[in-house]
Amino acid sequence: MLALSVPELVEWMFRFLWPLFRIGAFVMVVPMIGTQLVPVRIRLGFAVALTLLVMPLLPEVPTPEGLSPQLALIVGQQLLIGFALGFMVQVFFQVFTLGGQLISSQMGLGFASISDPTNGVSVVVLSQFYLMLTMLLFLSMNGHLVLVAVIVDSFTILPLTEGGIAGESLWRLVASGSWMFAGALVLALPAVISLLVVNFAFGIMTKAAPQLNIFAIGFPFTMLFGLFITWVALSDFVGQYHRIATEALDMVGALLIRS
Repeated sequence: MLALSVPELVEWMFRFLWPLFRIGAFVMVVPMIGTQLVPVRIRLGFAVALTLLVMPLLPEVPTPEGLSPQLALIVGQQLLIGFALGFMVQVFFQVFTLGGQLISSQMGLGFASISDPTNGVSVVVLSQFYLMLTMLLFLSMNGHLVLVAVIVDSFTILPLTEGGIAGESLWRLVASGSWMFAGALVLALPAVISLLVVNFAFGIMTKAAPQLNIFAIGFPFTMLFGLFITWVALSDFVGQYHRIATEALDMVGALLIRS
């Protein structure tokens, strides 16, 4: 008969709870899994299953006594690490959403918005198309397995007995917003420049022939030309995805620095 003492039971409990806090925070934030389309029970079950797989790989874990400040500090550290890693992956997906919004506003499709079921907000059609395409590429290239590897490797780089994320990593997390805008601008730059040239051409036409109804001609032409440029730019979408995904993975690795 298996007999366990109270200290052993407490150690096993903390051995399960500490990685669960980090993995659960990561699962609740990361795209595709942490969306409104996935029920909370499924996300929690996935976090528990992954925690059970990670438990045997963990070294000795801290076992604070009672409701001590050390207990609250460790919980906060694990939640912060999980949220930070999941947020960085979320920023990676939002690069393509923002790029689609930049192109849509330039070509006159900014008003064509649909409901995004994953986030519960309204986005433009082109952004939703880019987001769906990015998700398909992400899954086809085993990006979900990379996410699992990242959260598992984080226990080796940032053990439970060490401190949380360093202050430098938190500044990198804040600076990821500027990286998101820069990546979206590079993604949308070919279409934006092409449409800008078209608008300049229509401006010259209006100056040369004021009797032309430029709004009746320019609006549908700009929209059709924008769709054509978007179709042509899809040939390099995989290359853009590889570049942005590599930069995002490097930024995720840069977050895992001991304080």
